[in-house]
Amino acid sequence: MAISRRAFLIGGAALAVPIGGLAWLDLKFNPHTSMHYPFPASTGNTLPPTPECLDHDHHETARVTEGPFYKPDTPQRSMLRDAATAGVPLTLRGRVFSTDCRPLAGAVIDVWSCDGNGVYDNEGYRLRGHQYTDATGAFEFETVKPIDYRNFGIHRTPHIHVKMQGRDTRLLTTQLFFPNEPLNEHDWFFRKDLLVNLERPTPGSYLASFAFVLG
Repeated sequence: MAISRRAFLIGGAALAVPIGGLAWLDLKFNPHTSMHYPFPASTGNTLPPTPECLDHDHHETARVTEGPFYKPDTPQRSMLRDAATAGVPLTLRGRVFSTDCRPLAGAVIDVWSCDGNGVYDNEGYRLRGHQYTDATGAFEFETVKPIDYRNFGIHRTPHIHVKMQGRDTRLLTTQLFFPNEPLNEHDWFFRKDLLVNLERPTPGSYLASFAFVLG
């Protein structure tokens, strides 16, 4: 959703933004904020196209606004939750492909979300982290399933924020959503093509998977 340079919509009403606040809006909602993470050394090996990708839609993954809670310089790790984190454990895994269906090794992926109480950790780095895809373009994070929350007069459906980039691709800023959430169709930023595949491997955990395509 494009943000007006003169006003920002909150709860359906236009809120005038002082000129000095435009820089803040650009910082918080501009999906082009760079991550600045170095790419690992290239092996020079290019994997062949994978039938897994060719059998499905392989258009570029849709872009969605960054939101106001992005923090750069997150820890490089796959475990994002700790014993004190509120929420049901969620494993987020997937693969990253190019538009010609080749797995992208060494792509950086940065994720963040609220916890099971709808709270973002803006002081530290709980439920925030980045990692690099492996030789097959795969990644995995251990986090929790976020819930819906209200902020800036907007009631958001549960979602996970993602920023990622391959060595030779454009930056992707997007959000992942969960199936069968009551607020999905009412959320300004919801897209059906950004729904994860959600499973319940145990009564106390979730497994979400998604394949990204970078161009």
